[in-house]
Amino acid sequence: MISYRHHQVAPLSYAVHARLVLAVCTGLLLLGCQSTSQPTIATVDDVDLDRFMGDWYVIAHIPTFIEKSAVNAIESYERGKPPRISTTFRFRKGFDEPVKTYHPTGFVRDDSDGHWGMQFLWPIKAEYRISYVDADYRTTIIGRTKRDYLWIMAREPELPAAELEALLARAVDLGYDRTAIRMVPQRWPEPAGAPAAPEAG
Repeated sequence: MISYRHHQVAPLSYAVHARLVLAVCTGLLLLGCQSTSQPTIATVDDVDLDRFMGDWYVIAHIPTFIEKSAVNAIESYERGKPPRISTTFRFRKGFDEPVKTYHPTGFVRDDSDGHWGMQFLWPIKAEYRISYVDADYRTTIIGRTKRDYLWIMAREPELPAAELEALLARAVDLGYDRTAIRMVPQRWPEPAGAPAAPEAG
C-alpha cells in the first residue's frame, strides 16, 4: 500500500507576498498600456549591446507607480544567455529610506536594434524601446509607443544643463509631454549610515 503524508505548506511571508503583488501589478500595468493608436515610437537602428551594458543613472522619467518618488535610481544591465538581459533596478523612496531593488529580465527582440521586452513576471513582457543613445554610450532615452513611461539615463548622476535640456527636447520630439517628466534626485556618494534593506524583487 502506498501511503501519502500530508505536508503543511508554510504561508508566504509578508515580504515575499508583497514582492509578488508588486511584480504582478507592475507587469499587468505595463502590459495593459501597450495597445495604442499612436505611431510606433522610434528605436535606435543598431545598438551595440556590449557597450550598452553596465550602470545607468536615471536622470529623469515618467515613472511607473513603484518609482514615483524615487531618488538615486540606477538601472543596470548584464548580458545573459541570448536573448536575455539581466536587469537590476535600484532606488530609494527618499534619501533616508532603505534601498529597493528589482530584477526584471530584458529580452532583446533583435540583437542589432533597440526593441526589447521587459519581464517583471512570466509571461508578461512589456514594451521597452531604446529610442536614443549617443555615440559614446553616455546618455540614452528609453520609451514606449503609448508614451506613458519614459526613462532618460546617463552614465553619470548629473548632466550639464544644456545636455539635459537637449535630451528633454528629444523626448518631446518623440511625442512625450514635457510637463509629465519628473527629474530624479541623485545624491552621491550615499551617506555611510544610509539604511539598507533586503532586495524587493
